[in-house]
Amino acid sequence: MVSSMGIEAAAQKLINPNGEEFDVSLLDDVVNAAYSPSDPNRAMANKALMALQEAPDVWTKADAILERSQNPQSRFFGLQVLDDAIRTRWKVLPAEQREGIKNYVVGKVIQVSSDESLASTEKVFLSKLNLTLVQILKQEWPHNWPSFIPDLVGSSKTSEILCENNMHILKLLSEEIFDFSRDQMVTQKVKKMKESLNSEFAAIYHLCEFILENSQRPSLLKVTLQTLQRFLTWIPLGFIFQTSLVDTLLNKFFPEPMFRTDTLDCLTEIGSLTDLEPEYDSVFRKLFSGFLARLGNIFSPETDLAQPFENGTEDDCIFIQRLALFLTGFLKAHLKSLETPDTQQSLIAGLFYLVRVSEVDDVEIFRICLDAWHMLAQDLYQTENEFKRPGPMTSVLNLGNNGGSTAASRKYMYGPVLTRVRQVMIAKMAKPEEVLIVEDENGDIVRETTKDTDVIAQYKTMRETLVYLTHLNCDDTESIMLSKLTAQVNGTEWSWNNLNTLCWAIGSISGVMTEDEEKRFLVTVIKDLLGLCEQKRGKDNKAVIASNIMYVAGQYPRFLKAHWKFLKTVVNKLFEFMHEVHPGVQDMACDTFLKIATKCRRKFVTLQTDERVPFIAELVDTMPSIVSDLEPHQVQAFYEAVGCMLSDKGPAVTVDRAELLEKLMEMPNKRWKVIMEQANTNVESLVAPVTIKEIIKILKTNNKTCGAIGSIYANQLQTFFMDVLNVYKVYSERISATVAQQGPGATQLSLVRTMRSAKKEILRLLAMFIEKSGPPEADPQAVAQGFIPPVLDPILGDYQRNIANSRDPEVLTLFTTVVEKLKGHILSDVPRIMEGLFECTLQMITVNFEDYPEHRIRFFEFIRAVNLHCFQALFNIPPEHQKLVVDSVVWAMKHTERNISDTGLNILNELLQNVGKTPNVAQGFYQQYLLALIQDVFAVMTDRLHKSGFKMHATLLQYMFHLVQMNQVTVPLFDTQTAPVGQSNPVFLRDHISNLLIQSFPNLTRSQVSKFVQGMFDLKMDLPSFKTHLRDFLIELKEFSVEDNSGLFGEEDEMQKRQQAEAQEAHRFAVPGLLKPSEIVDEDL
Repeated sequence: MVSSMGIEAAAQKLINPNGEEFDVSLLDDVVNAAYSPSDPNRAMANKALMALQEAPDVWTKADAILERSQNPQSRFFGLQVLDDAIRTRWKVLPAEQREGIKNYVVGKVIQVSSDESLASTEKVFLSKLNLTLVQILKQEWPHNWPSFIPDLVGSSKTSEILCENNMHILKLLSEEIFDFSRDQMVTQKVKKMKESLNSEFAAIYHLCEFILENSQRPSLLKVTLQTLQRFLTWIPLGFIFQTSLVDTLLNKFFPEPMFRTDTLDCLTEIGSLTDLEPEYDSVFRKLFSGFLARLGNIFSPETDLAQPFENGTEDDCIFIQRLALFLTGFLKAHLKSLETPDTQQSLIAGLFYLVRVSEVDDVEIFRICLDAWHMLAQDLYQTENEFKRPGPMTSVLNLGNNGGSTAASRKYMYGPVLTRVRQVMIAKMAKPEEVLIVEDENGDIVRETTKDTDVIAQYKTMRETLVYLTHLNCDDTESIMLSKLTAQVNGTEWSWNNLNTLCWAIGSISGVMTEDEEKRFLVTVIKDLLGLCEQKRGKDNKAVIASNIMYVAGQYPRFLKAHWKFLKTVVNKLFEFMHEVHPGVQDMACDTFLKIATKCRRKFVTLQTDERVPFIAELVDTMPSIVSDLEPHQVQAFYEAVGCMLSDKGPAVTVDRAELLEKLMEMPNKRWKVIMEQANTNVESLVAPVTIKEIIKILKTNNKTCGAIGSIYANQLQTFFMDVLNVYKVYSERISATVAQQGPGATQLSLVRTMRSAKKEILRLLAMFIEKSGPPEADPQAVAQGFIPPVLDPILGDYQRNIANSRDPEVLTLFTTVVEKLKGHILSDVPRIMEGLFECTLQMITVNFEDYPEHRIRFFEFIRAVNLHCFQALFNIPPEHQKLVVDSVVWAMKHTERNISDTGLNILNELLQNVGKTPNVAQGFYQQYLLALIQDVFAVMTDRLHKSGFKMHATLLQYMFHLVQMNQVTVPLFDTQTAPVGQSNPVFLRDHISNLLIQSFPNLTRSQVSKFVQGMFDLKMDLPSFKTHLRDFLIELKEFSVEDNSGLFGEEDEMQKRQQAEAQEAHRFAVPGLLKPSEIVDEDL
């Protein structure tokens, strides 16, 4: 062991041997220290190794390290430095050094891999050595080492041990070229290597064939199969289908347990090949039938795999997973070609195998199978649907068209399989996002703490699959579900998991059945579930049943709207669950109540059959007892739900909404009144932590109610508007005083943070009210006159006076909302608002690109809102502030955060459009800013950090250049004192931009620049042509030539993605049941 001082000295000696021979034993000591967990000098030794690795000549010692080191880790270190040199220095090394490294590595590989005992003990080292050889090949082959493949094939026939390692090298080479090359080698190099490997593949294939036919060495046969599997994705098809390869795999290796999995991997690659000529269909049919015959010798389609999978070896489990990959890959690629009379039986048998594989208890395997079931169900649904919808050319009698019978016969053929698939889907249904109650690893029922995105994605796919399957045979799905529900009720199959998956499946097919079918089905389901809730004892049992009742009820708003008695029963059951303190039940009850209130709101505010008054009238009277056991956030969700009901102001609604709102808010208003009375006696009571928290709760409740109920909330806000502003003022003053006494660090004090939370809630409530305001209760004119003057000083003044760390970004959000909503009604107030917000925020966010990220984006949203809705006001502020506005927009445009730079570009575009429509300000604006703006847009476009904004860069430049070319800029953009006589703006701008580009990009010729600038002024160019002109110029710049320029084509990529998303969305709208109830817009509300 070397000491701490010894490590430093050792490192220095290793880096600078000063003419002495490199001391390998010293390196071993340093490596031992670095890899020993208990060595006190471990950190120092690691640092020394990193420094040594970065030393420029250390790679020249690699051979000494590999030959003389006694420590395996030191040898790995030697290989690592050699690897680094090959990757980063190869091109600059002299030819003799390159040849020396190549010969040394090849010799070392042969030395280790030719000796069976050495290859076995040095297995890991040999693997690393192979990787180093492949790194050299990536640099040298094929151009400088054309004989590599013939040499490798030749040496393989001399020794089975050597041959085995050569197969590993070929496998690595194939992976490097075809799988991992994208980010590591230039396209031309990859293309050349692929061509070489293709042209020399015959030799490789014959070697593999020779081994598979003649070798008796299991490890060699295994690695040959693995290597072959890597090649099968890209080799010429003749090697697969015009040789005995498939026959050898199926008949010689697949029956052997030792080779079965590797063989199946090869068959999966072959079976998944797509886009082939139709003449290959018969080959694939033969392959599939042959495979099933061989598989039948191992187990039949009737074999239950769940138990063998659970109790089997690791190899058994891997085999079943690979079988899933083979069957799904084959069926996705060749389903239609297997639907022939000859192979129909094999196809159905294959699908029954896949059903058995789907039943095993493994999430990953099930997800593999799920893709195939989704594809099959969707394909059958589309086939059937095409013939259900006669097109304009189809005759009414459908004479001479057997399409309908084809669709029916396909569905009939798959019928028995689809029944089994429905059973699997229902038994394994994934948990929907809305369900909050789960079973933990200890078997306890608990509230879910985190969302599992994989499970949510799986639920989406399973839901869609079950929707298609139900469309194909609704009676079958219903029959399976009801028989499973009966088994739950009579106890024969009772378990939490069985009930959960069944109810999640029932909820997932909402919207698929006709209303009559849905009514018959759901009456049974809800009655049975309510009965089960009464029948079962135990908190956990009741929690599980409750969660399922709530989920199913929430998924069927159409049924609930049509059946008031069921709706009322379900809602009263939810109120019961709100007193159930089991974790998650109350949350789910409130969420479901909100969902039902949103979808069925009219039922609650209109008089229903056999009712004395509308339900909402009773609800607001009994509210205190209903919410008595709920947590604050649950109470807020409840208020949101009732607010949702009261937001319905349709002609059928006869209740007095204002009166009901007053009753609804009685509880929070009473509590508020008590707090205000205490504050009138002693203002200090307002800053007690308990009081602040109470105020926050009341404000949050008001916020949720306001967001749900809409403009009628004005009636409630009037009752405590001035109180709210006074509370804001008290907290502002208290925070400012604390900061003045204790410095900026005071903003982190617990009390100050709580007071700031209350201020933020006030700002959010006011912003929500403005957002929801509208006639008749909150007319924009009335809001502008009654709302704006009182808030200016308490909120704006406070923001302006505070230190940066105490300014709340919600103030910017509030005034952005004010400008967006009240528009011209607040024109006269905009200068005062800008005075309070503009300069002080700008000082905070222009120090760097990182601090105050929320203020940053909110600030530019505010500027954008003023520019869009109160443009005139920008020219009613002092000139120095006008310049600050333009400067801030340019600064946003240059920001490295994409959302901010995009906002800056949009603001500039809208600003230029508005200026163009306002003649009295246009010429002055152009004279002061236009030239600088053109330069700034050019600077951003060519700085290589903002390629995603290319579309808007092009839009802005086209607008500004064409503005000048069309002589719409009448004031001179140049200095009239120094300009030549007769100088015009277009001529000046041409010269100015040309000179600017030549100075900035010396690699450009004057003719290139001249041609480019000429095109910029071409009025015939529309925006797409202008973009192409710009794009070509940017790629011509040397700065862009070796980079990823996909950002310049971002608009086209985004459009393609948008079109795909729109097509997908249109499909979801077209298939009843694919949209969740929450996604469907109710036209009657």
